[in-house]
Amino acid sequence: RRLRETGVKVSIDDFGVGYSSLSFLKQLGLDELKIDRSFVSDITRGADGIAILRSAVELGHSLGLTVVAEGVETRETWEVLVELGCDAAQGYLVTRPLTARQLNRWLGAGWVRTPESNR
Repeated sequence: RRLRETGVKVSIDDFGVGYSSLSFLKQLGLDELKIDRSFVSDITRGADGIAILRSAVELGHSLGLTVVAEGVETRETWEVLVELGCDAAQGYLVTRPLTARQLNRWLGAGWVRTPESNR
């Protein structure tokens, strides 16, 4: 709570795996829910993966959280996430890992990569 009062955003990383659980969503003052890449990579393989991701996005939004999908590597995945209403994405489709210097240049350019800019 004190961190949030200073303007720091708090996120649950890798939601759905490991030690993250629904109880954390109630207990912690969160701003963001980051859905683990293991769920994101399954969404183009069938209805079950899409149903799980849709539920996670809806859960996050119903709690007033920004929902971020990790591991977005293909345009097809990006398009499904947009359709599901996911707020943000991270992964190789957006940008490869950057050094601090590269990140400063990337941010200074004033743009965020979209699938259209990857063509």
